[in-house]
Amino acid sequence: MRVLFTVSDWSAHYAPMIPLGWALQAAGHEVRVLCTPAQAEPVSRAGLTPVPLLGGLDMVTQTRLLYFWDAQAGRRPYPGLPLHPVTGEELASLDDFDFPAWARENKREIATAVKGNYEGTLDFARRWGADLVVHDPLAVEGLLAAKVTGVPAVLHAWGPVGTDEEEPALRLLPEDPAGFFPRHGVGALGPDLIEHVVDPCPGDLRLPTRAHRLPVRYTPYNGPGEMPAWVLEQPDRPRVCVIWGNSLTRMFGPRSFIVPEVVAALGELDVEVVLTGTPQDIAALGELPANVRAFERFPLQFLLPTCAAVVHHGGAGCTMTSVAAGVPQLALTFAAEQQANGTRVAAAGAGLHLRGDLADRDTVRSLVRRLLDEPSFAKAALHLREENRERPTQAALVRELERLVADRTAGRAA
Repeated sequence: MRVLFTVSDWSAHYAPMIPLGWALQAAGHEVRVLCTPAQAEPVSRAGLTPVPLLGGLDMVTQTRLLYFWDAQAGRRPYPGLPLHPVTGEELASLDDFDFPAWARENKREIATAVKGNYEGTLDFARRWGADLVVHDPLAVEGLLAAKVTGVPAVLHAWGPVGTDEEEPALRLLPEDPAGFFPRHGVGALGPDLIEHVVDPCPGDLRLPTRAHRLPVRYTPYNGPGEMPAWVLEQPDRPRVCVIWGNSLTRMFGPRSFIVPEVVAALGELDVEVVLTGTPQDIAALGELPANVRAFERFPLQFLLPTCAAVVHHGGAGCTMTSVAAGVPQLALTFAAEQQANGTRVAAAGAGLHLRGDLADRDTVRSLVRRLLDEPSFAKAALHLREENRERPTQAALVRELERLVADRTAGRAA
């Protein structure tokens, strides 16, 4: 079986697909990953074969444009202004970026890139002979190719946000303003086109979708890295992990960098703090409290099982890796999807959520204390971990995908 993955230009979006790629290859199937050139090296390091055919605006610029558009429309829920979509600098006024002029200047280039992505993916799927397409929610080039070639398409979710969300800000499928999907005779791009969804979310985190649900155990992949022996040692006091994503400052601006407040709050508690972040973020913190250690890009799947609590920005990778480890979470969020992740974990009793712009030293210290002192959080987090462990393995998911392909092939023959 030949399985084509199509992924968006952000490694966190397709990280949950990496273990499925391993399982497919272990079962003797071929896997190719259509991606942007920027993602070829991470895909290759993960042990899969990249095909860097995709192009267009990078994810950071796309996100900044979205936040600028929301601010212009009065939908920005956070104080202050968004960043300049192109330069990333702080704006003094929304008038400092002429969105219509930028759109006119870049419309043709963007349209050409989008068209090239769709046509290139379809051409590759045909020539390679893909039997199945698996795509992340933003990489709908694979969905179009599957629909046109008549093979099954499977959307692989990256967290608790699903394909059928009531809140507009949580609808992850991109738009198709040029009408490529109808032009190819497969209908309008939208949730109704999604037939199968891989759902890695256990219990109360089960994502909303009307599609055929393919449950799977969430298997963390946070990139390559070494496992130091000290993580096997039992800490002499509760260990709290602080994770800060590499996207926040570039997408949301310096106001989102609340790590100094978090570190100061935890420095006043009788805990051991392990902070993992980018080299730039760690350098910006200066001298750390005595109970804080900082590491660059530490693979979370090795660290979190040793922790009593975790503080993070609400990204799906942090959220789901914490779920798999059974660790109570405090999510300090700056975007709608992050907020949904945090509130859904909190609703399951396994953590707490607070908008990042409302986080101060006293509040963070109080919330982390609750996670450590109130047994209900650890109990709920362990319950989610056990529910995750009871879900079908990646190998079992491979067998389900094999059946999908066999059923489609049998249907064609009939």
